Amino acid sequence: MATMIRSASLTGFAALARLVGLDPQRLIAEVGLPAGCLQTPEMMIPARAVGQLLELTASASGAEDFGLRLAETRELSKLGAVALVAREEPTIGRALEAFTHYQHLLKEASALRVERSEGVATISEVLIGQGPAPTRQLTELTLGVLFRVLQTLLGSGWRPQAVCFTHRPPAKLATHRRVFGARIEFGRSFDGILCDERDLDRPQPRSDPAIACAVRQYLEELLACGNVTLTEKVRETLTWMLPSGNCSLDSIAAQLGFESRALRRRLAREGQSFAALLDEVRAHVAMQLVENRAQPLSDAAAQLGFSEPSAFSRWFHARFGCSPTMWRAAR
Repeated sequence: MATMIRSASLTGFAALARLVGLDPQRLIAEVGLPAGCLQTPEMMIPARAVGQLLELTASASGAEDFGLRLAETRELSKLGAVALVAREEPTIGRALEAFTHYQHLLKEASALRVERSEGVATISEVLIGQGPAPTRQLTELTLGVLFRVLQTLLGSGWRPQAVCFTHRPPAKLATHRRVFGARIEFGRSFDGILCDERDLDRPQPRSDPAIACAVRQYLEELLACGNVTLTEKVRETLTWMLPSGNCSLDSIAAQLGFESRALRRRLAREGQSFAALLDEVRAHVAMQLVENRAQPLSDAAAQLGFSEPSAFSRWFHARFGCSPTMWRAAR
């Protein structure tokens, strides 16, 4: 089943497409998106088609920085009540936890993941629903928006230690340097932002716990009555937990607040099994990683939670009928 996201992901697209000399309606028709998606932000559209649209636009206009320029038009307020509860949390780390917890309501094309290690915080984004298609523009849009969110919360003068991309660098880096104002690294094993771990513990002086509690209660009600299935929640949680190598039934159940047997029973009621979902998500992410020629296959193995590249190769051959090297060469 195709992953669907809100058409709000295309906010600002029409104006920027015209600015680079292209017809936005012709572009969305070419990738099969409905004409009204540029006027109706709550319309649900395929995430894969959004990625294709951005790649097509960048290629046709010659604007390698299209996705990043689109990110410059985004404001935190566009995230609605989720942004409100994030701004009222006591620390920056708690604000990011709010974005992670309520990402189902945002219906975005990525899942947020935060890790702390040896004084450095890694805030990464994992694209969902893209399949084996180029994702450079959507990745840069997503990371650009994440950077703007962090800067809104931490102050306009805040700068990260580094901004990392898995893809190769563009011919010109002027836009990247203007947007991020920090060290930019390409060909890394993840797409994300590195910052001082202490940044996450910084208090938000204007936060109001009472407002945060009230908004959180409202959002929890939305989660409870929404149409997000447990299968979707498990699939998304597996996507961002894969690199940790800890994607057992027990760990995913704990993450979602279930006992393992209860999670297995609930999935069975939806006609799913945990093992099948893990294999599906791993295959989906594997295709993205293997087709990214800028990323070493050994890094892909780690991103998929395999302890050794050989174990990854055996799994890949069993799943796709050829080695990762052969798959990459064929593509």
